[in-house]
Amino acid sequence: MDESSVPLIVVLLAVTVSTATDLWKFKIHNALTFPLLVSGVAYHGCTEGMTGLGESLASALFGFSALIVFFAMGGVGAGDVKLLAGIGAWLGWPVTFLVFIASALACGLYALVVILACGRVRETWINFQILWYRLAAVGKHLGAEEQVEEEVGRADRRTRVIPYAAMLAIGLMSLMALALFLRRGTP
Repeated sequence: MDESSVPLIVVLLAVTVSTATDLWKFKIHNALTFPLLVSGVAYHGCTEGMTGLGESLASALFGFSALIVFFAMGGVGAGDVKLLAGIGAWLGWPVTFLVFIASALACGLYALVVILACGRVRETWINFQILWYRLAAVGKHLGAEEQVEEEVGRADRRTRVIPYAAMLAIGLMSLMALALFLRRGTP
């Protein structure tokens, strides 16, 4: 194992654990996200100096920023936001951006399948309208964690809540597979 693979291995382990807890309890624990964030910043600070420290902090901020609006609208939980920040601290902003995009696509596909399979098209349309009003009022009323917690507590939560850590895992694995495929194509 070379030194350049350490960040990827750490993130893969963290995403695997968070996926398990998110699928099981719809929860990503601070005991995972905070150490992931701090260790990523510390690792890059120690191995790359102040430049690495600054880039890791900026990447963590990017990961945090990518999901904070969705958190404010009630679309993801706080653990999802902190997990993507931790991923950013370890992998840097370009890879974090790609993971975010790939996981968003996986999330959209998963949501579409659940909506169609469970016959919730009308309910989804109403929720989109509510989401639009929330977006319009985001400056007035930040934070909708209570709604996420309420949905997680419902008996039919598997048809209502998307385990975002699993979508992050799909995004990360898709990018890794693409990178391996592209690497094989070059001599």
